[in-house]
Amino acid sequence: MKFIKVSNIKINVDESVDKAFEKAIKEAGINNKDIIEQKIVKYSIDARHKGSIKKLYTIGFKIKKYNKNRKNVVVLDREPEYEFVPTGTEKLKNRPVIVGFGPAGMFCGYMLAMYGYKPIIVERGSKVDQRLKKIEEFWSTGKLDENSNVQFGEGGAGTFSDGKLNTGIKDKENRINLVLKTFVENGAKENILYDAKPHVGTDILSVVVKNMRKYIESKGGTFYFDTEMTDFTTENNVLKAVKLSNGEEIETNICVLAIGHSARDTFEMIFNKGINMEQKPFAIGVRVEHPQEKINKSQYGFSDNRLGAASYKLTYKTYNGRGVYSFCMCPGGFVVNAASEKETCVVNGMSYSKRDSRNANSAIVTTVTPQDYPSKHPLAGVEFQRKLEKKAFAEGNGNIPIQRLEDFRNNKKTEALGKITPEIKGKYSFGNLNNVLPEYVCKSISDAMEYFERKIEGFNDNDTIMSAVESRTSSPVRIIRDENYQSNVRGLIPAGEGAGYAGGITSAAIDGIKIFEFIGKNFHKPEDFC
Repeated sequence: MKFIKVSNIKINVDESVDKAFEKAIKEAGINNKDIIEQKIVKYSIDARHKGSIKKLYTIGFKIKKYNKNRKNVVVLDREPEYEFVPTGTEKLKNRPVIVGFGPAGMFCGYMLAMYGYKPIIVERGSKVDQRLKKIEEFWSTGKLDENSNVQFGEGGAGTFSDGKLNTGIKDKENRINLVLKTFVENGAKENILYDAKPHVGTDILSVVVKNMRKYIESKGGTFYFDTEMTDFTTENNVLKAVKLSNGEEIETNICVLAIGHSARDTFEMIFNKGINMEQKPFAIGVRVEHPQEKINKSQYGFSDNRLGAASYKLTYKTYNGRGVYSFCMCPGGFVVNAASEKETCVVNGMSYSKRDSRNANSAIVTTVTPQDYPSKHPLAGVEFQRKLEKKAFAEGNGNIPIQRLEDFRNNKKTEALGKITPEIKGKYSFGNLNNVLPEYVCKSISDAMEYFERKIEGFNDNDTIMSAVESRTSSPVRIIRDENYQSNVRGLIPAGEGAGYAGGITSAAIDGIKIFEFIGKNFHKPEDFC
């Protein structure tokens, strides 16, 4: 049996996928009776020529035999899959603990549970259904739960985002495919397995993360929701136990710190305990909103949704060398208030699976480096973020401050909306974002918006809506770990985006899988785990 991939299969916008299969069979010279299985391997849109946009497919076939040499056909002995079996010989004395149930903690826990390690997972936020109620209450009333919000809770910050799963990391081990398959097995749609830009959507992600938690529980895993890790103890620089906000102390020699990029109090606690950390660059800026039909028109040449809501990715380098780029672009999405501390305002973007709101939004951010921070302290980037978030809260009188692009350029408070109506989850007020962001950030964004007009018609429209502050693009700190994933305390293992080793759902999930592999290679789970 062989597995063959037939690439560069192009069909018209209005043709169905059946046409792609038909063309792939002809291209490869396959006899239909030899096909055991067929599927889409990759799907994308070729929009380089607006007058002749094509759907572009790679089609895979499991086939009885194949000995032809055809262009665009790759022949494999079998379909590539993720393969790993734990081989560790050192017996674990206690169950591993994972702090945080975002993508890194979720996938580390899922894989540990699959192989019988029965992880204990500590999550400061609530289960997803309860978390959703708290978030909706915050958006409607401004009442914030600082431990269960858009940043914290079951599934992590990614649950209330667009659920984008594309990543640029190299992946010879097929971990990306494992992540996508796991999402599908737990409720995501199958198209994420082959879409070039896969996304799940907040509404479906909330189901997926709940199902993943139930699987872990079915394999003996234990969850502590609405519970923080408040301390840890060591003996001879080896982790001995973790302490929780409910008063419990759990003995363990492995604690995976998958705490997310917003766990500022945990950053401070572990720093005060002597864990090595360092400053890290990230990016700050605003959210911008445009009518989705204008983005469709610019990208595809037509404004309807035949190809779904169009996305974009934009980059620019300023006169002083700073990078400005679009981040976390949400087609047919919403801007959301994503604050996690009282009297602060943070904006993020999210989309539901249908991506059918009126507006497209994305962050337009510029890079900031430790040279921009107020001091050399490892947590100075956190204070840099917090200062801007407090300014945004004040500028919006407790709400999200928004501004038309023309008013932003003229450094004056917006008094009335233009042609674009915001799609925002949470209350908003008119403001002047120049009072929130540093001058070099405002100048960088203003210049970039003008440049982006060359790429997308209407991007620099005067009525473009801007909101602030986009400050949680990534962690401003890195918790230092060695080649064996260890911090300077053996057994305390930093993981994922919050620790500074990932950027997005998929890369964080993969980092969690790598931590599982490290545990599996070194430790054998005892049969008497209870």
